[in-house]
Amino acid sequence: MKWYAKELGYGDEENHWGIVGLLHDIDFEQYPDEHCIKAPELLKEGGVGEDIIHAVCSHGYGITVGCGVTIDVEPIHEMEKVLFAADELTGLIWAAALMRPSKSTKDMELKSLKKKYKSKGFAAGCSRDVIERGAQQLGWELDKLLSMTLEAMKATEDQICALMEK
Repeated sequence: MKWYAKELGYGDEENHWGIVGLLHDIDFEQYPDEHCIKAPELLKEGGVGEDIIHAVCSHGYGITVGCGVTIDVEPIHEMEKVLFAADELTGLIWAAALMRPSKSTKDMELKSLKKKYKSKGFAAGCSRDVIERGAQQLGWELDKLLSMTLEAMKATEDQICALMEK
């Protein structure tokens, strides 16, 4: 998310975008069937502001979670739209990276990613519909979203892997 903030001209909001990215799945592990529903309560308990709560919840817009509720918090800010679009896509890209001999995004090309994307059986849990709706919300062609998200992951992979090893 920080990469996207810089790339899209929101460099002065880079940390805000990063915080939203870090918090967006705050309720997922503990309450997977109430994802984006329990988040406001958890975030309020932590003293988080309404702008971040809205952003976190909006990444589930239009998605029906396990308890049968459809998330109705619409992404408004460009940051929220990027989070909505990139969240599902990063899972697909990382799955594709793990299939590579290098186990990395850094040597992945857009052509290879598009091939995996088009294969309905590959990373079937990653909704292509959600990814495509995200691109539409941003007003981007799908290739732009795929390319930018792949570049964001390439640029940050070393840093993220180092943090995961700690």
